[in-house]
Amino acid sequence: MNDAARFAAEGKIRARPRSSEMTSPTDPEGSPTPSAEWDLPAAAGFGSSVRLSGIEREIRARLPWAQRPGLSVETGRIVLRLPEADADALAAAARIVGETVARLDTLPVLPRELEDILAITAHERQKWTKDGRLQSAGTRTVKLRGRAKAVTFHVFDPRHVEDVLDRDLPSLWREEDRQAGAETRRRAAAKAAETRAGRGAGKPAAPQARPPRDETPRPRLEGWDAFAGTGLLR
Repeated sequence: MNDAARFAAEGKIRARPRSSEMTSPTDPEGSPTPSAEWDLPAAAGFGSSVRLSGIEREIRARLPWAQRPGLSVETGRIVLRLPEADADALAAAARIVGETVARLDTLPVLPRELEDILAITAHERQKWTKDGRLQSAGTRTVKLRGRAKAVTFHVFDPRHVEDVLDRDLPSLWREEDRQAGAETRRRAAAKAAETRAGRGAGKPAAPQARPPRDETPRPRLEGWDAFAGTGLLR
């Protein structure tokens, strides 16, 4: 039994009637569209549209270029539609998609997906990854369109992300950061006050002001001139 027959027997490949939106002038009206479909558990997407888009990009990247537009991730399912493909081509593409779908529980979570799943900011993600609260599952390097240099970023294990989400750890970490920030500010204020006090103690004492000069005329002693004239003070 070839691949096409095997997948057809398992019910993974089916011919679906073409809708009006899918009809093209080159195809007979109402002709069947070769397609394959897989269930997508809600837990795989963590309730995040960004994560679902990431899953779609990841699966498309494994398909031949011409077949990529035929894949879509919809609510609760993944669908591959290849109007121009024969049974063997569809079976080969379905095998690639099926292998990826089987590993969705280990598909790394990208930074933007993580931020959407946990409802955190990019700053929080970077800080918590740096201090180890968010555990990195490794790094990935890609070259983005329009950028000369490649970009390297951390990715995260879906099981770790699930644990963080279930325990609502971001709320706990935010409170820890708030308390740590308040303690840091308190210490900084105390140190600044100590520094100012030390500078004040090291300054020389200000000179005391001289008492005002007594301008009151001094009384003259009677007979002083006569006594001075005797020459006894020479």
